[in-house]
Amino acid sequence: MTENIARYVDHTLLKPEATAADVAATIAEAAELGTYSVCLSPSMLPVELPAGLKLAVVTGFPSGKHHSVIKAAEAALAVSQGADEIDMVIDVGAAIAGRYDAVEADIRAVREAAPAPVVLKVIIESAALSDDAIVAVCTAAEAAGADFVKTSTGFHPAGGASVHAVELMKQTVGDRLEVKASGGVRTRDDAEAMIAAGATRLGLSGTRAVVEGTGSAGSY
Repeated sequence: MTENIARYVDHTLLKPEATAADVAATIAEAAELGTYSVCLSPSMLPVELPAGLKLAVVTGFPSGKHHSVIKAAEAALAVSQGADEIDMVIDVGAAIAGRYDAVEADIRAVREAAPAPVVLKVIIESAALSDDAIVAVCTAAEAAGADFVKTSTGFHPAGGASVHAVELMKQTVGDRLEVKASGGVRTRDDAEAMIAAGATRLGLSGTRAVVEGTGSAGSY
């Protein structure tokens, strides 16, 4: 069992109907539970965070069907407003079509707009991809300078994270990049399985139930 599972968690609020009051409540809950970060939509920035709590912000979310220049500008603005980490969505259709050079160029544009020490996570929508495509996209993310590959937005009808996808992603990137599991991680057992498969970060919107082992939780 992982002792302090909260430290793996990006405590997430990405609902379209989220209000400033919802954001404040999410930040307060993250601080109470001791999560690694909060993950928010870019329009909710700027926010004030307690010391020690990181801020992750999504880019090109949730479809990934944005021009690279728009993703880059969105990431740069988020960083200027306090983001420590960027979670960007690839063009999943480009990946399905085998246009991995385009996927790499898209990621690289965001990386250049949000250079280190900003952490860049690349959402690949693994449930919508073949195993070969998962490997190729993870390779493209590494080549473009990403820090993480991430399974899912949690908004795609194909589904969210799976142990198989996390294992394959980890096998592909080794210790050079990290892996984030998000979407469908609803219990502590789910979370433990993802960590055992190689995930070093979890995206959860209902973190308390996972951390406290009390039942099902939402996962974006």
